[in-house]
Amino acid sequence: MSRLKPLLFPLLAFCLLTAPIPPHAAHAAPAAASPAATASGPALAPATAPSPALPAGVRQVVMIEGVAEYRLDNGLQVLLAPDDSRAQTTVNMSYRVGSRNEGPGETGMAHLLEHLLFRGSPKYPDALAEFARRGLAANGSTTADLTNYYATFASDPETLRWYLAWQADAMLNARIARADLDAEMPVVRNEMERGENSPFSMLMQQVASAAYVWHPYGRSVIGARSDVEHVGIEPLRAFYHRYYQPDNATLIVTGRFDARQALQWIAREFGPIARPARALPPEYTVEPVQQGARSVTLRRIGGSPIALAQYHLPEAASDAYTALSIGSAMLADTPAGPLYQALVAKGLASSVFGFARPMKQPGYAVFGAQVQPGADPHAALSALEHVLEAGGIGQLDQAALDRIRTAWLNDWKQTFNQSGALAQALSDAVAWGDWRLFFIERLRVRALTLDTVRAQLGAWLLPSNRTSGLYLPTPDPKDAPAPAPADLQPWIGRLDTGTERPAVAAFDTRPLAIDAATRRSVLALPNGPVDLALLPKATAGEQVHAVLRMGFGDADELRGQGLTPFATGAMLLRGARDMSRQQIEDRLNELDSELSFGTDGNVLNVSLRSSREHLSDALDLVFHLLRAPAFPENELERLKRSLRTRVEDDASSPAYLVRNTLRRHDQPWAPDDIRYTPTTAEVLAQVGDLSRDRLRKFHDRFYGAGHLSLAVVGDFDPADVERRLRAGLDGWRAAPAYERLPDPWYAMKPELFRIPAPGKANAEYRAVLPLKLRDTDPRWPALMLANYLIGGSEDSRLWQGIRVRGGLSYGVGSAVSASPFEDSGAWTLFASTAARNAGALRDAMRTVLDETLKTGFTQAEVDQGVQSLVNYLELGRSDDAYLAGRWIDYLDTDRSFAWQQRVIDQLRGLKAGQVNAAMRDLLKPDALSIAVAADPDPKP
Repeated sequence: MSRLKPLLFPLLAFCLLTAPIPPHAAHAAPAAASPAATASGPALAPATAPSPALPAGVRQVVMIEGVAEYRLDNGLQVLLAPDDSRAQTTVNMSYRVGSRNEGPGETGMAHLLEHLLFRGSPKYPDALAEFARRGLAANGSTTADLTNYYATFASDPETLRWYLAWQADAMLNARIARADLDAEMPVVRNEMERGENSPFSMLMQQVASAAYVWHPYGRSVIGARSDVEHVGIEPLRAFYHRYYQPDNATLIVTGRFDARQALQWIAREFGPIARPARALPPEYTVEPVQQGARSVTLRRIGGSPIALAQYHLPEAASDAYTALSIGSAMLADTPAGPLYQALVAKGLASSVFGFARPMKQPGYAVFGAQVQPGADPHAALSALEHVLEAGGIGQLDQAALDRIRTAWLNDWKQTFNQSGALAQALSDAVAWGDWRLFFIERLRVRALTLDTVRAQLGAWLLPSNRTSGLYLPTPDPKDAPAPAPADLQPWIGRLDTGTERPAVAAFDTRPLAIDAATRRSVLALPNGPVDLALLPKATAGEQVHAVLRMGFGDADELRGQGLTPFATGAMLLRGARDMSRQQIEDRLNELDSELSFGTDGNVLNVSLRSSREHLSDALDLVFHLLRAPAFPENELERLKRSLRTRVEDDASSPAYLVRNTLRRHDQPWAPDDIRYTPTTAEVLAQVGDLSRDRLRKFHDRFYGAGHLSLAVVGDFDPADVERRLRAGLDGWRAAPAYERLPDPWYAMKPELFRIPAPGKANAEYRAVLPLKLRDTDPRWPALMLANYLIGGSEDSRLWQGIRVRGGLSYGVGSAVSASPFEDSGAWTLFASTAARNAGALRDAMRTVLDETLKTGFTQAEVDQGVQSLVNYLELGRSDDAYLAGRWIDYLDTDRSFAWQQRVIDQLRGLKAGQVNAAMRDLLKPDALSIAVAADPDPKP
């Protein structure tokens, strides 16, 4: 899949005003909002189902659990799923065209068009910049079966109307000009080279090429370099006009919006587009049944060994695929699955994985093992193949099926309850043949039996159907069955049509309204207080997000601990008193909850996603894991193997090399200080020092009550949370007195580091300037905005100069930070490029900075940048995981969302002179320390 640089939550806006949203987050669902206008935008009409009176040229087809399908006379398929629970809207435009549809000499066309559509049209000359100005988290992706354009934004009727108009214009009027193609070509090459940096990506591609002799699924989505570099503009335009048509597209709108009004806009913008007269080219190619094992060996610099085994499967729409997908997950489950037990538990690999790839036409499953340096990859591959084709399938039992089925259904529910994820899931189902597959798969998974799973795995996981990293002769080959055409009709008849999703009251996401709805208090306990921020609110699926923060000790007490604090937290999910790692995972699965522990110095953060029904039991589990870890020896050894593998991989990664070099440059910390940034060799030594006894002693000394805070957001009973806290903390020892680790400003001598990265096609650039600045400095809002305009969005000076006009980098930007505790911050710039362009990129970065400092910003640029930042902040506040993360930070700083409102007010009052003065006063290019990691002898 190809991705443009993500627009969601630009780095600047979320440096200090917001906290990162964890990958499992995005289930915000608000409760009642005032109809009055807000400081961050007008009040929104609630999401509503459309009335029977449809616009001319639009007919309703079916509605399933609140997802309504409509058709326009020109063939455009429209899916609307209104949901009041979050103050955001997502729009996906999915074209049923991907690399599968490319002919000889056309490889990469679908992906090129994804890029070029963002180059604009006569009416919209710079789409990406316009997205940034309006605060859209927009992006595009290309797969073998689909090209998808999508955006998420804080719910606003005018933004929705504008984006629908842009999508309609892009369907017919994209420029597709030679000048745009030439400018974008270096960016696409850079994207190719990023993939070439990854041994795993390259091995996957070569295995796929060997597995598919005739079908285009064997080709890379990004295309052959020769095709991409020599593509003609006229064939590219012809490809665009052939496939970018209403009868080949599905428009999906989810989240908070007025569906009646949206249908009117859709009919107005897309209705006038005529149904095309052309017929889409027929697809004849069917990959023959494979009749013998194939193997591929890839040799290149850096990384650690990987073993892969790939098997052909039927298409995603078939009943057989569902059983194979669930069966693949059962085989690769960690830690209970047969692959883990045969390879990781026995020391043949540091980790294993496996998944089935859903495709419109017959696809594949791939299984693999990451092999630690020094181990035998041939032995790992042999064991992998043996488990998959001999002993592993028989080891699968009903408990394994129940475990994976429960996790799958939990994930389905989370997707359904999150409007952005639902839009993507419906788009994926469109790619696979029918949007209703999203609901059909749930029926199929519920109906699966263990016998069916075993039978399908046994039919397809055969040596003759395998392409792997080794050739293994097979004396008695057995061919896999030819895929039968999928028949959805029996499942379609079982779907409940005409159903709507449960209504959830809207929630007012203005900062001061969030403060008013939050219960701030201190829970006084005998072993220490607990600071609380509890925000009960209605959510889709009764979801709850919580963050528990525990502080312990100070810098002196943690001296010499190395990786011990991190490893102690990392082991909490790997075993506890009376609970194995698998039992912990099963319990979380049973509770439909997600849990993670992360350690930063002398602070442990516990992130929990659960539901009203299960929150109490999930909190009980959290305190049991915190208070009674087992630190099993076998799991510690697996963690250490995984850490060693990661360190070895990082040692040759350009991105890691530049980060580590700059973090170590002029650092004031001694090697035994917890704040010290170690070398690769020092990290490996720290990994070797880890032991069960060391972790046990650290836990006994430092873990306990005394400095605790908890933020909970979602559908829950505050009184019950307090009861669970009292019970969970009852009798727990007090931790050593917590003192925040100071992070003072220190001078950094400007220096240029040229770091060799042999064999890496992609180079990395990074620059850092320490700032003696606190976020209470009156210049801070102006500096935030200055950085945003320099490198915080797709309308920034760096993006426009380096990527759009220069074509030198796939991703370029900047970020600024300032501490709320002390005068300590940093300005960071970053970019990637082809190794041969590393010098040109560094020069171009300096040119853009010098020109920006010289010319400054206009008031129009300042006003537009402020509005964009405010829009992104509003989008963030629509997410419950974000709210919980912000509250836990605000408890540390004795702030609230009133602080965010204050900064917003300061941003709104900024004048261009203030922004330019702050920029010139603080952002000094001559003071930057720069690191560039590149192949010193790149291939042309």
